Amino acid sequence: MVIQILEPPGGSRRLEDLKPRDIVAELDKFIIGQHKAKRAVAIALRNRWRRQQLEPAIAEEILPKNILMIGPTGVGKTEIARRLARLAEAPFLKVEASKFTEVGYVGRDVEAMVRDLVELAIGMVKQERRETVRTTAEQRVEERLLDLLVPPSPGAAESGTPVGFDEAPDLSATREKLRAKLRGGQLEDRVIEVETEDASTQRFEMFTPQGVEEVGIDLKELVPGFFGRRKKQKLTVAEAREVLLQEEADKMIDRQQLQREARQRVENGGIIFLDEMDKIAGRESGGKGPEVSREGVQRDLLPIVEGSTVATKHGPVKTDHILFIAAGAFHVAKPSDLIPELQGRFPIRVELDSLGEEEFVRILTEPENALTKQYAALLSTEGVELSFTPDAIRELARLAVEVNSQAENIGARRLATVLERLLDEVSFEAPDMKGVRFEVDDEYVRRILADVVEDRDLSRYVL
Repeated sequence: MVIQILEPPGGSRRLEDLKPRDIVAELDKFIIGQHKAKRAVAIALRNRWRRQQLEPAIAEEILPKNILMIGPTGVGKTEIARRLARLAEAPFLKVEASKFTEVGYVGRDVEAMVRDLVELAIGMVKQERRETVRTTAEQRVEERLLDLLVPPSPGAAESGTPVGFDEAPDLSATREKLRAKLRGGQLEDRVIEVETEDASTQRFEMFTPQGVEEVGIDLKELVPGFFGRRKKQKLTVAEAREVLLQEEADKMIDRQQLQREARQRVENGGIIFLDEMDKIAGRESGGKGPEVSREGVQRDLLPIVEGSTVATKHGPVKTDHILFIAAGAFHVAKPSDLIPELQGRFPIRVELDSLGEEEFVRILTEPENALTKQYAALLSTEGVELSFTPDAIRELARLAVEVNSQAENIGARRLATVLERLLDEVSFEAPDMKGVRFEVDDEYVRRILADVVEDRDLSRYVL
């Protein structure tokens, strides 16, 4: 499966509570089959917790056992790695190895993936910190909104004199009335003018030997009168609340502590998924041609995977204990075509199985995020009750396998294409079908898809 869900499955769980058997069970909720790969990543994740229980001296010597997944596209390689990171609540980055080029060629250097991973960790930690200070931030935002809703009296503002004793109780009473309305949600649509920080002036990019980097200097502190200017914008109270809430929360977050924790998470829990590893696996070619560049990329990757220190704008990051999960189809090249040093850094090899009709039937029905459930949920918003008969599911799986055999085999990704074509008409007409119960049977599947599947030239472009 390759469907991305934004919320972590099963809610937040501590790493110590995730035993290998539990990890596999969680992965089973979203990914069909591939038991060997699930076991491998479950053990790798558990070993992280085991290492954290050891004395620092020996823990430093225990390196992660990086994993190489071998299998065709669309069988679940990426989804297994992504779900694993969600379970561990760890920073996770997916990169295509084929996009990197060795230093000196046009392209991105391999250290960029570590810097990107740090940025993801910064975002994760910042969001968590915002939640911890949310109550205080909400109180501050309420006062700021009331200041905007109850400005000083015009007379006092024009004369420059303070508000008199007789006038103060009136303003106080008005403020409390507005506070009650604000808490009751009665002022959400009122438009106010809000002054916020202009984030666009705080940082800029420059070219460095490591590529395009944001300058890690707080220019607002160095030149407060020029950088970090504030701008005014008209927003509704509801919109202003969200903007001000983020601003107030960020004021209460210690930036240095935030960066330290983010670096620690990357160093001890980060996961980098290197896809298309087979594309940089060069074979002997007499030292000429593209194989030279591919081997160069491998040699650039080697120190990162072995363990080195990468300079980022948030401070140095050691890669010794980052877990690397590499994947590739390896139809033409073989894992043995990688340079020997890099092969040795991926000691765990897992071969994933191709998916057939039975697996497609299960993928369409069993996972919590099954495509059929997703389409039914989408159309329910229009008042349409969508359902599939077992025969329709079986026919969809059969046709998807048939198209995969005729064209490029893209595994379970084919199901999304087939279903989109199948439900094109009902999706278009759904706004006018409120209250309709629409059942998809095998006859409907054949009527809509049979002609396209049988026409091989057409199916290559449509399905």
